[in-house]
Order: sequence, then structure tokens, then C-alpha cells
Amino acid sequence: MTTISARDFNQQVSKARQAALEEPVFITERGQPRHVLLSIEAYEALLGGQMSIVDLLHLDEALSVDFPAAQGLAQPAEFD
Repeated sequence: MTTISARDFNQQVSKARQAALEEPVFITERGQPRHVLLSIEAYEALLGGQMSIVDLLHLDEALSVDFPAAQGLAQPAEFD
């Protein structure tokens, strides 16, 4: 298990990211664990290999998905 202070994490992000590929990295504040940095594979394993649509929408790659079938379907609302 790798543990790093928040201050060191801010100064050594690349090192923490590299370590997270091997095992979870616990980030501490005032000596107490506050965050855990995981690889996407470790995160998916925690979820049982399935991500919800909410999780997928939070991924940067999901923001670049084009939905051509939905184009042109939006119409202005009509009020009587």
C-alpha cells in the first residue's frame, strides 16, 4: 500500500499516478487518509467490471461521443 501526503501528492502527481497503476495510493491530510487514487482497472474491479451510465458520463472520453441518430430530433416546444 502506498501512502502520500496531500502536499507531496500536489508536488509529485506523476509519481502518484505511476504508483496507482500497481496498487491503490492513499492520500492523507493531517495524517488521516482522505482520498484513494486507483487505476481504472482497479476501479472497474471494485464495481464488478460494470460501470453505470453516470460513471461513464464522468469520463472525458464520453464527452467526445457523437450521437448522430439524435441530431435533428430536437424541436422547439409549442405552447397553446
